[in-house]
Amino acid sequence: MATIDLTQDNFIDTVTGEGIHFVDFWASWCGPCQQFAPVYEAASEEHPDVKFTKVDTEANQQLSAQMGIQSIPTLMAFRDGVLLFQQAGALPAPALAQVIDAVKQVDMDEVRAEIAKQQSGEADGAQV
Repeated sequence: MATIDLTQDNFIDTVTGEGIHFVDFWASWCGPCQQFAPVYEAASEEHPDVKFTKVDTEANQQLSAQMGIQSIPTLMAFRDGVLLFQQAGALPAPALAQVIDAVKQVDMDEVRAEIAKQQSGEADGAQV
């Protein structure tokens, strides 16, 4: 599966959707981004069950700022709308494979329970 370009218009709908979504924040002038691109593209072919997306930070400066992107490439992984991984820097293929496998193995019921617990704690704290 080829990578999908994301913009301000489709970013939220995409990453909050069901399933696993990787997002590569990149720019055409960025050397490490250009080195990472074929690794990322190859991973998209090896994992058809994962959506691999890209955000051109030059064309989507507002979105990049909203997501707190300070250096590129930055890779994010969302699963069922939850951000599970974020790291700046180009990953070699074996490291990217490890991240993909780790995201696939996450127990989302545990993650949702932890989020609910944290939100409950915040709500309780706000009432004190």
